Amino acid sequence: MTYDSRYFPRKTSSVRVSRVAPFLAMDVMTAAALKERSGASVIHMEVGQPSGPAPRRVIAAAGQALSSGRLPYTEALGMPVLRERIARHYRDTYRVVVAPERIVVTTGSSAGFVLTFLTLFDAGARVAVPEPGYPAYRNILNALDLIPAPLRLHAEDRFAPTGEGVRALHAQEPLAGLLVMSPANPSGTVIEPARLSELCRTARDLGIPIISDEIYHGLEYGVAIQTALQTDPDAVIINSFSKTWSMTGWRIGWMVVPEALVRPVERLAQNLYISAPYLSQVAALAAFDAIEEVESTRAGYEANRTLLLDAFPALGLGRTHPSDGAFYLYADVSDLTDDSTHFCRRMLDEAGVAATPGLDFDPVEGRHHVRFSFAGSHDDCCEAVTRLRNWKR
Repeated sequence: MTYDSRYFPRKTSSVRVSRVAPFLAMDVMTAAALKERSGASVIHMEVGQPSGPAPRRVIAAAGQALSSGRLPYTEALGMPVLRERIARHYRDTYRVVVAPERIVVTTGSSAGFVLTFLTLFDAGARVAVPEPGYPAYRNILNALDLIPAPLRLHAEDRFAPTGEGVRALHAQEPLAGLLVMSPANPSGTVIEPARLSELCRTARDLGIPIISDEIYHGLEYGVAIQTALQTDPDAVIINSFSKTWSMTGWRIGWMVVPEALVRPVERLAQNLYISAPYLSQVAALAAFDAIEEVESTRAGYEANRTLLLDAFPALGLGRTHPSDGAFYLYADVSDLTDDSTHFCRRMLDEAGVAATPGLDFDPVEGRHHVRFSFAGSHDDCCEAVTRLRNWKR
C-alpha cells in the first residue's frame, strides 16, 4: 500500500515546537564556524564555553574508567558515591546539611530543568522566569505546554529580581512557581544574600516553589554568594559541572530536591534518561578534588573581566553591568544601534568578533544589548579589544 499525502497529510512537527524560539547564541556559533571554515579568524565571545580543558584529575579518572572497558548504566538518581560527594560539597561550601538521598545526578542542567518542570507543574501552569534571562527557560517551558511569565529585571536593580516584582507579577495572574538565577546569565549579577532570602520568603508566602539555578556558583568576583538552601531547605537547586569545572561537553549536572519529590523525579528520570552517563559521573567525582585548577581558571576569568571593563568605555560599550559572577558582560549598545542582531552580524563579518544579540535573553529590550562572554583565553580577549577598537562602525 502506498502513502498518498492527499488523503493522509502528514504533520511535520507539533504545535509546541512552533513555540520554541531558536537559541541565537548557538546560531551565532554556527555562523562563526562557517566563517572560520572559509579561512577567516574569529574571536569567540558568543557562547558560555570555557576555553580550557577539564581539570587533569577529571581526564585521568575518565581515562582509567575507559580502560576497564565497561561503561554501564547507573541508578537513575546517580552513583551513590557521587551523590554523597555532592552532599559533602554543600556542607563544606555553604555549611548546609543535605541528605545524599535528595541529590539527583542529571545529564547536564538541561535535564534538571526538564525533570523539575515536569515534576512540579501541570500543563498550563504559569512560571516566573527572569527577563533578561537564559533563553532555554522559556523555551523548555513552552515545549512542555507551560507558560513562562516574564519577570522584568532592570539595570537600576542590578538586573536582580525583587520580592515586590514577584508579588506584582503574581497579582496579575497567579504563578505556579518562581525561577531565579545567581550568578545570572546574561548579566553576571549575583543576587545579594539578603535579596535571595527575600525572594525565598516571597515564594513561601505565595505558596509556590522556588527553583534556583546555581550553575555559575564558584565563579564570583569579590562578592558574597549563598545557595537558596541556606534560606529555604525546600528550594529546588539546579547545578552543573559545565561552567565552574569546564566540563560542558561531559553533560553532567545535579539537582537538590525536597524529600517528597525524590521518587517522582526518579520515576521520570528512569523513563526519560535511564541514567546520566557513567563515564561523566566518574569524571565528576574527581572534579571536586581539582580545587587548584578550578581556582586558576576562575582567576583567569577575573583578569579577562577586568580587561574588558577597563576597555569597553572607550569602545562605546561603557554602559555595562560590572558582572559580579559567571563570565559575561551585558553591554548596552543603544548609543550604537537599535538592532543588536544586525550589530552582531556586522561585528562578526567585519571585525571577526562573535557575540550574542540581547534578543536571545530579552525579547522586549534585547535589541539594545549584546552579551560578550569572557570565558576565552586572555590573549583572545586582548585581540577582541584590538579588533573592536579598529572596527569602523
